[in-house]
Amino acid sequence: MAILIDENTKVLIQGITGSFGGRHAKLSLEYGTQVVAGVTPGKGGQTFEDKVPVFDTVSQAVAETGATASAIFVPPAFAADAILESVDAGVELVVAITEGIPVMDMMRVKEAMMGSKSRLIGPNCPGVVTPGHGEKSHGGCRIGISPGYIHKRGNVGVVSRSGTLTYEAVFQLTSLGYGQSTCVGIGGDPINGTSHLDVLKMFNDDPETEAIIMIGEIGGDAEAEAARWAKDHCSKPICGFIAGATAPPGRRMGHAGAIVGGEDDTAEAKKRILAECGIAVAETPSDMASTLLKHWGK
Repeated sequence: MAILIDENTKVLIQGITGSFGGRHAKLSLEYGTQVVAGVTPGKGGQTFEDKVPVFDTVSQAVAETGATASAIFVPPAFAADAILESVDAGVELVVAITEGIPVMDMMRVKEAMMGSKSRLIGPNCPGVVTPGHGEKSHGGCRIGISPGYIHKRGNVGVVSRSGTLTYEAVFQLTSLGYGQSTCVGIGGDPINGTSHLDVLKMFNDDPETEAIIMIGEIGGDAEAEAARWAKDHCSKPICGFIAGATAPPGRRMGHAGAIVGGEDDTAEAKKRILAECGIAVAETPSDMASTLLKHWGK
C-alpha cells in the first residue's frame, strides 16, 4: 500500500531544465519513477533526457500526461507561485524541495490552499520515497532529493523535519535488514503543508506500515501534538528523536523553524512529552533504528 505515492504515481517536475532539478529528475528516472513531464516557462517543446516532454505550464503538462504529483525545483522568489500553479492545475500532491521561500509567501500559499484538494509536502524538504523491490527499485517512486539507493521496501514508516536525519534513519533500518513503507520529509520551515500528525494518521491507516520513526527538532509544538494524538489513537510502535538538545534558548539552528520560543519548544520538553505518550525516545541520531526495534520487540 504505502502512503502518498507508489509505482503508479505520474510525476511532473517544475524546474526540470535547471541543473539541480535536472540532476534529481534523472536520478528519479533511474530509480524507476514515472517522470512524465517537466515544466519550465519558455522551454515548452523541448525534451529532457530524450524522453520527458517539457511544457510551458503545469496545466498543459497535466492535460497532456495525466500527472498527479509535482516536484518544485524552482528558485525561492518564484517557488510560491510554482506551488500555486500546480494547485490551480489540480495536482493532487505538490512536493516543494526549494529552501528559503519567504515566510510571507508561504502564508499566502497556505491561505490559498485552504479547501483545496491538493496536498503540499514541504517546502525545504527532501521529498517522499516509497521504495521499490530489488536492485532496480521495481515498483518504487522517488520525488525529491533523497538518495534512492539507501532505501529498501518494508514495513517501517519514516517522517522527519530534517532531511539528513531522514537519510540516517533510513540507512540504519536498511543496514539492519528492515525496509520502509514510505519515507516523508515534511521540511524544516515554520509554515509547511503537511505536519507530523498528518503523516502519522496516514501511517496509522496504512496496513503495510507496522512501525514508525518520527524525527523532530526544537521549535514549535508539532511533535507534541502528534505524540498526544498517537497516545490515544495509534497502536503501532513509534520511535521518536528530537534534534537540537544542545541548542541555547533563542538560538536559531539551521532550519528556519528550529527556534525555541517557549519552554515547551525545547528538546528536553518534547522528549518528555513523547515518552509520556508511550513513544520510545532515541537519545542520539545513531540510536534511532535500534531504539525502534527494541520497542517493537524485534
